[in-house]
Amino acid sequence: MRIAIMMVVALVPLCAQEIKLPANLDALSAKAVESVDVTLDGSMLRLAAKFVSDKEETNAKVKKLLAGLEGIYIRSYQFAGEGEYNKADVDAVRTQFQPPTWARVVGVRSKRHGNDVDVYFKTAGSGTLGGIVVISAEPTELTIVNVVGTIDPAQLTQLGGQFHIPELDVTAGLKEQK
Repeated sequence: MRIAIMMVVALVPLCAQEIKLPANLDALSAKAVESVDVTLDGSMLRLAAKFVSDKEETNAKVKKLLAGLEGIYIRSYQFAGEGEYNKADVDAVRTQFQPPTWARVVGVRSKRHGNDVDVYFKTAGSGTLGGIVVISAEPTELTIVNVVGTIDPAQLTQLGGQFHIPELDVTAGLKEQK
């Protein structure tokens, strides 16, 4: 699940300033056996872009993609047992993404395993995405991903293989279906 979350982080931007995380979510790191707090603002992303060479076409595309991002924010908590975070806090985050500004494009609920995953898109117009939010709530793990900026959907696969993000083959599923 973590690799999937990291791929989504690499793929699409969000509007972080619009998301208000309940204060007690950040307090979860004290309860968690493992926590991840990634905060890459625009200046850090511009700095990272300087380390990407323009010599290869793929790298130039990645650099262009990074130029459109304003930030990447991740909060992830892994717990020793179930029930160590409040699902009402997760619902408080979800309620912030309402139409017409936001559209939920993925909603997965598993009663068998207790896993919930939501993906929200915000359109920026002109064929670009203005944001994405990914919320993954499992019995012993909670992850919220927020990437800020504007990106052309055609650029989504360009981050694969960069910054330790796995290569992304968006055609793999299509090949299997044929």
